Amino acid sequence: MKNILVPVGSSESAVGTLQYAIDLAETVGAYVYVLSVFQEFSKVGGLTKVNTIIKEDTENLLEEVLSKVDHKNVTVISHPIKGSVLDIVERFNKHVEIDLMVLSPRSNSINEELYLGKTSGKLVKDTNIPALIVPEGTVFQAPSKVLMAFKNGNFPKKKMLEPLRNFIKHFDTKVSLLHVETPETDEKMRKVSGKLQKISDSYTQSTNVTTFQAVLEHFQSHNPDMICVVRRRRGFFKKLWEKDTVLKREFYTTKPLLVLSVQ
Repeated sequence: MKNILVPVGSSESAVGTLQYAIDLAETVGAYVYVLSVFQEFSKVGGLTKVNTIIKEDTENLLEEVLSKVDHKNVTVISHPIKGSVLDIVERFNKHVEIDLMVLSPRSNSINEELYLGKTSGKLVKDTNIPALIVPEGTVFQAPSKVLMAFKNGNFPKKKMLEPLRNFIKHFDTKVSLLHVETPETDEKMRKVSGKLQKISDSYTQSTNVTTFQAVLEHFQSHNPDMICVVRRRRGFFKKLWEKDTVLKREFYTTKPLLVLSVQ
C-alpha cells in the first residue's frame, strides 16, 4: 500500500478521518494525498470575485484541517482542486494510482438518518478504488480481526484482494469469511476462489435474505475490528447503489467498513 487518498469536505469529521489515514499510513509506509474540491460559477455577471472567494475559502478549510492533525513522519500532500469530486478523484487516480480511499460516512451531511452521505456514497459507488469508511470519532487501531461478508465467492483477479493482503502483511490480521447464500445465489457463486481461501483463517456459510442481515446475525460471534464487503455491479449494496445515499436502516456499522471494488 503506497498511496492513500482522503477527500475532505466541510464536515467536522474531516480532521478525524485524516488523522486515521495518517496513522494507518505511518504503519504501512504510505503517502497520504488530501483533496479538497470546489466548484466555480460561470464567469458571467461579475462572479469572478465570488469564484475567488470560493477558492480562498476552500484553501483556508484545507489549511485548517491540516493544522489540526499530527502528521507524524508521514508525507501528506494536499491539493485544492476545481471540479466535481468524482471527476477529480478519477482523474487523480490516473496520475497517482490510489491503493485506498479513506472516507467519512457523511462527508457533508448532517442528516442523522444517513449512514453514507451523497459525496462518500458516490465515491464508493462510481469509482473502482477500494474504500475504507471510518465512522466518526474512530481512532486508528491495527485490525486484528476482519469479518468479510460476500455472496459471490469468485475473485478472478489477484488485485481485488490486495487491501486485505496489506492488512495481513502489516498487522497479522485474521480474516473470517462469511459466505452468504441469498435467493439470488447460483452454483457459480457458491464456489470460493482459491485466492480468497489462501488469505482466510475461518469460513462460515449463512443463508439470509441480504448480506447485511448475515452480518448482523454473525457479528457478535466473530466480534471483528473491521467489516469487509465487496461492491460488484450485481453484488453487495446492489439496490442501495441505485442512489448515492445509504440510510442507517438499510445498512449501518460502528466499525470501519472496507469496501472492495470488483468490476
